[in-house]
Amino acid sequence: MSNIYQNNASPLGKLDRAKLRINGHSHLLPYPEEIPDFMRDKGIFWVDKDRKFMLQKDWNRPITDSSFFLNEKLAWMEHFNIDHAVVLNLSQLYGNGLRLEEMKKALRFQNDFNAKIQHDNPSKFTCGFVVHPGFVRGACWEIERCVEELGLQLLCLPTHYMDTIGTWRCIFDEENEPIFELADKYNLAVEIHPYDGEKFIKLENTSWRFHLIWMLAQCADAYHFLTLNGYYEKFPNMRVCFAHGGQLAQINLGRRIQGFDGRPDLFEDKEHPRKAVGHKNIFFDTLVHDTGGLELLIKNQTSKQVLMGLDDPYPLGEMESKKQSSYPGKILDLAIDRKIITKDESDAIWEDNVIQWLCGDDQKAKDKLTKRILN
Repeated sequence: MSNIYQNNASPLGKLDRAKLRINGHSHLLPYPEEIPDFMRDKGIFWVDKDRKFMLQKDWNRPITDSSFFLNEKLAWMEHFNIDHAVVLNLSQLYGNGLRLEEMKKALRFQNDFNAKIQHDNPSKFTCGFVVHPGFVRGACWEIERCVEELGLQLLCLPTHYMDTIGTWRCIFDEENEPIFELADKYNLAVEIHPYDGEKFIKLENTSWRFHLIWMLAQCADAYHFLTLNGYYEKFPNMRVCFAHGGQLAQINLGRRIQGFDGRPDLFEDKEHPRKAVGHKNIFFDTLVHDTGGLELLIKNQTSKQVLMGLDDPYPLGEMESKKQSSYPGKILDLAIDRKIITKDESDAIWEDNVIQWLCGDDQKAKDKLTKRILN
């Protein structure tokens, strides 16, 4: 951790210090021996003993970097001067299509695992928890447990989920308002992340199309309904961040505005898309892979609504790669060089904006988090 003090204001109001580097979008796998037997027995999720693959029934994916695991992650963070990371849930554990009891046990394992990671490594990790919106009452109970018993403050939700009759729905469906009411009550940060597109988009799963194209479309769809329903104002203590820069939502903004204006009959009692642009409670991470995409994101939403997201250690994350000539933080360094952002804006994307998303306007929570990171 950096201990170089500079002329930057500290949130604690004491000594000036170097700006923190906080990664707002990270993932962590349990070691194979930490995963309960029922997860493998039921084909829900497991990691092979050699740590080469993550697996589900009829599915596997190579583990492409050792920093998928805790000790290796800590070493990776130290190597790249990353002070703190926000650990999201694993997308494979949204629980879609599982029987109720299996889903509850799988999600509880994920949440308890993340809570232990945060508890044991408070200066290094802030961890999220996940619920299944298809079972709203149970989801609300789990939110209460994770906040009040486990001390977690980041709710992870999928862009889409399967309801109890097998229909796929957007997370910002009005039936889920009890979830958002609790997020508002507890002053939660909320992460919206896509997955499972191949289960409801009727296309052959080839050439990684669901990760390269459709995941971004899923984020755009969720943003569409968050803004139309005006949830950013209805639940003012809930702050939402969209993964992968909500990238297609940025290029699609003009079409949505024209559609709303041109066919108002289709949007009765809905909020105009323009009202949500740049709203203080809607954030996007930086993982758009090129400075042109980042520039559009910042022009639309302002740099204050953008936070650092590396999506490590996945290969679509901002990882060290000779072939891609990449490293964690490269996109912001390029953006400074190309005068898309200033150094101060880059520092804020790394620190202030992540903390604002996690804590909102609660200064005590901000000070507590900063103190925890500085140890």
